[in-house]
Amino acid sequence: MARIVVGMSGGVDSSVAALRLKEEGHEVIGVFMNNWEEKDDRGVCTSEKDYADVRGVCDAIGIPYYSVNFAREYQERVFKYFLEEYKRGRTPNPDVLCNREIKFNVFLNFAETLGADKLATGHFAQLDQLDGRYRLLRSADENKDQTYFLYMIGQRALSKALFPVGHMTKPEIREVARKNGLLTFDKKDSTGVCFIGERNFKEFLKGYLPAQPGEMRTTDGKVVGRHDGLMYYTLGQRRGLGIGGGGDGRRWFVVGKDLKNNILWIEQGEDSPLLYTERAEADQPHWVAGYAPVGEGQSREVMARFRHRQPLQRVSIRMEGEKVLIEFAEKQRAVTPGQSVVFYDGEECLGGAAIL
Repeated sequence: MARIVVGMSGGVDSSVAALRLKEEGHEVIGVFMNNWEEKDDRGVCTSEKDYADVRGVCDAIGIPYYSVNFAREYQERVFKYFLEEYKRGRTPNPDVLCNREIKFNVFLNFAETLGADKLATGHFAQLDQLDGRYRLLRSADENKDQTYFLYMIGQRALSKALFPVGHMTKPEIREVARKNGLLTFDKKDSTGVCFIGERNFKEFLKGYLPAQPGEMRTTDGKVVGRHDGLMYYTLGQRRGLGIGGGGDGRRWFVVGKDLKNNILWIEQGEDSPLLYTERAEADQPHWVAGYAPVGEGQSREVMARFRHRQPLQRVSIRMEGEKVLIEFAEKQRAVTPGQSVVFYDGEECLGGAAIL
């Protein structure tokens, strides 16, 4: 029997993770993390509702629970980076950094002060060991797989990690929760950026970064509108451009940003050649094994995702110093600077990097 701390979000996945571990006979402690202290657009502090759900689930399972506040650490380690990236006109992914810096660092350290042997979460991922190293594997439910967000986790954290529901599908998890009377069994999945939730993203960002409106132009130089600030737009975006008809009648898409001149480049048609590319560069690589899967200057064929839930794409990677050069077997659409590219060999998540 092990002492296991379970990071509980108030959702059904972590609820069933805690239940499974308790059924296996472990000493289980539920801990709710509060990483964000702001209210949503309706003036509701959503963490209060989530913590109430955690208490209800832990009472039903019969395990003790705690609440911890890591809002200061989150501001310093995740949110500052998030804002800096938007200032640079990039589109960051704070959930990836949150997993490394908060859940499997600060929170893991807290769990160890409670005497925990392991830290469990409700992530859709799996683990195994091979030749003395821990491998991060895709979940059984491919549609829910979260290894894309976990690629920054290192060997020490993985040696302490458990993903009790990674072998289950979402319907199976909900059915287990329902049969065991857990109040979260039909709770809606959370969406959006981890700390923003489902509130209006543009309004949220306005509270932290000054907007600099500018021209919206076609690539042949025609001014067709005004943008509210380059930080609010991402490559391939269609919604929220505020442009009516005109041109050839097709929808408008963001195809580029000119930060120096504060211009948002747009074109009509989702098949615009400017949205597609054959290669990319990425930096800040992190390899799950602790070392690169390919030698300096050598190439290797792997699979990759450029965004969560994207079907795996065949690519070739080559290391040049701290950069990863990526060649695509097929042209990729809207490969976005600041987002993560994550690499796979079969079921194994090798690691990833930030797209330049």
